[in-house]
Amino acid sequence: MISQFCRNLIARTTFEVAVAIIILANCFLIGLNTYQLQLHDTIHRIQNIILVLFTIEFVIRFFARTSLKEFVTSGWSIFDFSLLVINYIPETAFDNGLSLLALRVLRVFRVLRLLRLSSEIRLIVSVLLRSLRSLLCNAVVFFAFMYLFAILGISMFRLPEPATLPPEKAAAYAQLVEVAPPTPSCSPDPYGTLGESMFTLFRLLTGEDWTDIRYNLVKASEYGIIHVSPPVVTGFHVLWYVLAAFLLLNLFVGAVLTNYQTILEQTKQKKKETSAR
Repeated sequence: MISQFCRNLIARTTFEVAVAIIILANCFLIGLNTYQLQLHDTIHRIQNIILVLFTIEFVIRFFARTSLKEFVTSGWSIFDFSLLVINYIPETAFDNGLSLLALRVLRVFRVLRLLRLSSEIRLIVSVLLRSLRSLLCNAVVFFAFMYLFAILGISMFRLPEPATLPPEKAAAYAQLVEVAPPTPSCSPDPYGTLGESMFTLFRLLTGEDWTDIRYNLVKASEYGIIHVSPPVVTGFHVLWYVLAAFLLLNLFVGAVLTNYQTILEQTKQKKKETSAR
C-alpha cells in the first residue's frame, strides 16, 4: 500500500518539479553563503529545512523501490544517502580545522544533486561513469606521450643557469631576456624541470601562448643559448600540438561517444521491453 503510493507519487511530474526547485534553491543558498552577508543564520535555518525535505524524498524513494537489492546497489541511492549522512554530521563534532574544512567541502557536493534533474542528465552521467575505464587507458597513452615529449623538451630546450655561463654567453642571455622575456614575467624556464616541462606541454595543448614559447626558443637558438636550430624548435612544438590536440584528445572524445551510443541503445531496449510487458 505504502510502496504503491510512493511509486505513484514519484511518477508524477509535480513531484520531480518540486524536487528540482528544492535542489536549485539549495544550490542558490550554497552560493549565497559564500558572500559576507548578515544572513548566515537565516540561510542555515533554510538549509536545515531543505535537508529535512531531502530526507523525506529519500524515504519516499526507498519505499518506492522495486527491490531492496536494486535500491542498495543503485549509484544514485548511495550518492543521496552519503550526502544525507554528511549533512547530518554536526560541525561541533570536529575540533581539527582540517577535518572541519573537509566536512564543509563534502557538503558543497550537494550541488551535484542537480545531476538528477532530468533523465538526459542522468544518461550523460552514466556515460561518463561507464567511460572511466576506457578513459583511464587513453590517459595512460596520453601520459606516455607527454612524458616522452617532456624529456625531449628538457634535453633540447632547457635554458642554462646564468651564473654558470661565460661572459659572452651571459651577455647573450641578458639580451635574450630583454628581447624575449618569458610570458608572464614571473614564469620559470618552460623546460627547466620535468614537472614544468609537462605543464608546458599541457599549456601548449590548450593553445595558451604556445607561439610565444616557440618564438622565445627560436631567439634563444639564434643567440646560441640552446644548441638546436629554429626548424627543430618549430617542428617539435607543431608536432606535439598536432599529435595531442588532433589525435590524443580525439581518443577521449571517441571513447565517450562510443559509450554514449551503447548506453542510449540499451536504454531504448529497456523501454521497449517495459512497454511490451
